Amino acid sequence: MGKKDKHCCRDAEARYPPGAPGFAVASPYLIESPLLRWAFIRKVYVIVAMQLMLTVAVAATVNLVDPIRAFFLSRTKEAIIAFIVILISPIIAVMIPMIFCRKKHPINLVLLALFTVCISLSVGLGCLSRNGIVIMEAAGITMVVVVGLTLYTFWAAKKGYDFEFLGPFLVAALLVLMLFSLVRILFPMGKTATMVYGCVAALVFSGFIIYDTDNLIKRYTYDEYVSAAIELYLDIINLFMAILSILEGSE
Repeated sequence: MGKKDKHCCRDAEARYPPGAPGFAVASPYLIESPLLRWAFIRKVYVIVAMQLMLTVAVAATVNLVDPIRAFFLSRTKEAIIAFIVILISPIIAVMIPMIFCRKKHPINLVLLALFTVCISLSVGLGCLSRNGIVIMEAAGITMVVVVGLTLYTFWAAKKGYDFEFLGPFLVAALLVLMLFSLVRILFPMGKTATMVYGCVAALVFSGFIIYDTDNLIKRYTYDEYVSAAIELYLDIINLFMAILSILEGSE
C-alpha cells in the first residue's frame, strides 16, 4: 500500500471533520472545498460512463451488423487499410489536437467524442474473433475489478495514503508491455504467451486505475476533466482487453 503521512492525515481530518460533506475524499493534498472536488469527480465519472456506453454501442454494431463484420473478416486490402486507419486515427487525428485543446470547451468534448468512437471501433475489431460468452465474462470481471479498485482508492485517500510513487513503475511496465506486444505480432507465441501477456497487462492496468483514481481525487484541476476522463477510460478499456486475452488463452 502507498506511503502514509500521519501528520498530513491529521491536518486533513482537522479541516474536514468526520461527518462533514466531502470527508469521504478528503486528503492531505486537497486544497479546495471538498464539495467542489466531489462535483469534479462526479463530472468525470459521468463522462467515463457515457464513453463506456458509446463503446458498447459501437463495438456491438461492428460485431452484430453482418456487412460490417464480413467486411473486416474478409482480410481484403481495403479491410486491412481500414483496420490500420482505425488503429492510428486516435493518436494522429485526435490525441495531438487534444493536447492543445483539452481545456477549450466545447472543442475538447467534440474531440473526446471522436476519440471515444475511434477507440470503440478498435475494441469492436478486437472482439471480432472472440466468443460472445467470453466477451460478456470479460466485461463482468472488468466491472467488478474497476468498482473494487475505485472503492479501495477512495478509502485509501480518506486514510491519507498516496499512490503517486506508482507512476514511474507503471510507465516502465507499460513500455515492457508494448515491446512484448510487438514481439507477439512479429512472432506468434500461442495461447500460453497470450495468457501470460493478459495476466501481466491486467496487473499493470489495475495499477493504472489506482494511480489515475488517486490523481482524480487529489491532483487534477477542475478544468482538466477531459484529461482525467481519458485516463480512466483507457485504463478500463485496456483492462478489459487484458482480461479478454486471459480468457481467450484459457479456452
